[in-house]
Amino acid sequence: MNTPTFALQATGIAFALYHVTDVARARKFYAETLGLKVCMEMEIAPGKWWIEFDLGGPSALAITNFESPTTNATPSSGVAIEVTNHDEALAAVRAAGIDIPWGPNEFPVCHCFGIKDPDGNDLYIHQRKAQG
Repeated sequence: MNTPTFALQATGIAFALYHVTDVARARKFYAETLGLKVCMEMEIAPGKWWIEFDLGGPSALAITNFESPTTNATPSSGVAIEVTNHDEALAAVRAAGIDIPWGPNEFPVCHCFGIKDPDGNDLYIHQRKAQG
């Protein structure tokens, strides 16, 4: 087995992602039925939402009805790995010739890009920005 020349400096799961067909219905289920607190809500495009629910600690559950033509023909669930070395991870992924179908993106609270594993599952590399 080859020793990798690079390693993600992972600290946990930033968020798990579910695509939903009805944002209002899903928001009501997670917030009212399950009692999860919304910690971030963003309208990405008209009528296209990204909503995160606080799961305690650094993790969140995200729901979205946004579909990017660069990620999947059919939306799929995914997971974001929280790292401390986003820029290094991005450079290593590019150097390895791995396709980056989503991003890299810069948001007010984070840096993030998306790749696919060998089976086509969505995997996001995510780093929160220092808040202060």
